[in-house]
Amino acid sequence: MTNSPTKQDNQPNNEKINSVNQDEPKRNSRKRNRRDSKNLERDSDWQERVVQIRRVSKTVKGGKKMSFRAIVVVGNEKGQVGVGVGKAGDVIGAVRKGVADGKKNLVRVPLTQTNSIPTLSLGRDGAANVLIRPAAPGTGVIAGGSIRTVLELAGIKNVLAKRLGSKTPLNNARAAMVALSQLRTHKSVARERGITLEQLYS
Repeated sequence: MTNSPTKQDNQPNNEKINSVNQDEPKRNSRKRNRRDSKNLERDSDWQERVVQIRRVSKTVKGGKKMSFRAIVVVGNEKGQVGVGVGKAGDVIGAVRKGVADGKKNLVRVPLTQTNSIPTLSLGRDGAANVLIRPAAPGTGVIAGGSIRTVLELAGIKNVLAKRLGSKTPLNNARAAMVALSQLRTHKSVARERGITLEQLYS
């Protein structure tokens, strides 16, 4: 006859299984807490500024449908910036959609040691032309309207900018984004051309 396990023999195994099951939620909660803290740190780096809120209407079959349009600039002041547009029936919803849209269209800006841009750049969007040029330390951000908001949230502190075309805030903000996206450092240009920095300046 085979020795069948008794109830006393099964009890320690059950206790081990229960202890393992109790430890798993603790580990999962720790992982979740770490992930949540990382997400909070990432979200805390970003700043949002509303450039414009307008009441717009859409003509439908029954009449006019009113809603709000928000232009939002999102940036971390460390070289990343984006412009987003959101439409909703209320202002809060429009701003929330604008922030989400801005984070989808981020541009990385190469910053110099003096928090300026490496070279002159010209951006165009629609009828808006924006000229951005580097400035000496202590100059500050000399720009107006939505262009100033874009440059400040990108982390640029010494720059000269001029609006040359349309006065529309959205087109100016997008033109500034085009100008910033075209910027390249001298090292990247030298690498693309296959020469050294000394040859680039000579």
